[in-house]
Amino acid sequence: MASRRIAVLVPDPHYDRVLTAEARARLATLGEVVRPAVTPHELAPLLPEVLAGVDVCVTGWGTPPLPIASLPADTQLRLIAHTAGSVRRLIPQEAYTCGIQVTHAAGVIADAVAEITLLLMLEGLRRVGEMDRRMKAGVAFAEAGNVYPGDLLQGQRVGLVGAGYVGRRVVRLLAPFAADLSVYDPYLSEEEAAGLGARRIDLETLFVANRIVSIHAPITPETHHMIGARHLALLQEGAVFINTARSWSVDQEALLAELQRGRVWAALDVFDAEPLHQDSPFRRLTNVVLTPHVAGRSLTTLRRQGAAMVEEIERWSRGEPLRFPVTEAMLPVMA
Repeated sequence: MASRRIAVLVPDPHYDRVLTAEARARLATLGEVVRPAVTPHELAPLLPEVLAGVDVCVTGWGTPPLPIASLPADTQLRLIAHTAGSVRRLIPQEAYTCGIQVTHAAGVIADAVAEITLLLMLEGLRRVGEMDRRMKAGVAFAEAGNVYPGDLLQGQRVGLVGAGYVGRRVVRLLAPFAADLSVYDPYLSEEEAAGLGARRIDLETLFVANRIVSIHAPITPETHHMIGARHLALLQEGAVFINTARSWSVDQEALLAELQRGRVWAALDVFDAEPLHQDSPFRRLTNVVLTPHVAGRSLTTLRRQGAAMVEEIERWSRGEPLRFPVTEAMLPVMA
């Protein structure tokens, strides 16, 4: 145990947010912990030397891409535990040929994204925020609630684009509402869809048939602008369109044009250019709720991200299967 070395490469300010004192104490019982006291920019050229002498590497937001190809063939690095979600920019394919296992906290972050997705579904059907603005602007009491008649989420037809970590969490949260669920995901079988309590349908039908459409597709070559003007025009009058995944899968110009028609309500947490430009026309739309890419962020989630990766290192040290493994086959089709 004492000979095991663990490199923590999570930079400030994320280090204290995801690795609590308790998590750091648990990590220290698993081996010698080293954390270079440098900025991410300064760390990048030091990574080959740092990684050459460790068994485990803990990464996170702001960690530079890992130069696995520069490590010796007999590298002792055997586990990369990523305290954030996406690992595609961080970990090259060579990690798997070197026999390195990879795990990440995407499954933890998914809970936060799914919860805010549910919140936005309810907001799209009830428009609480808009009524609040009208009340505070002095609109007459009887008129402040006349912005929208409101509707129930119970029994609504809901279509999900993508059935990864987040999509499946959303399905779970929708269970008490007895929603009529359908899913578009080319990697999801009919049997898997049925196991989720949903129907597997094509993308066009999903946009036609559902009052609520929620995007949970990853960034892959196949998903780029997979949703365009043709699909958005199929949305029902008064439909609710939500994107808490990535803007990559939706043609933003087509989305803007459709929303400017005013027949669809939307909630957007992600954009092609982030931060969103101050003069972005999306900011001027009253039928859109905008949030600054925070769907996966919560205090509890941040703490759980670090704790989950410490638990993964504990499992690995005992020779047990990882709970959140990222396999080589998963890498091309995940966020």
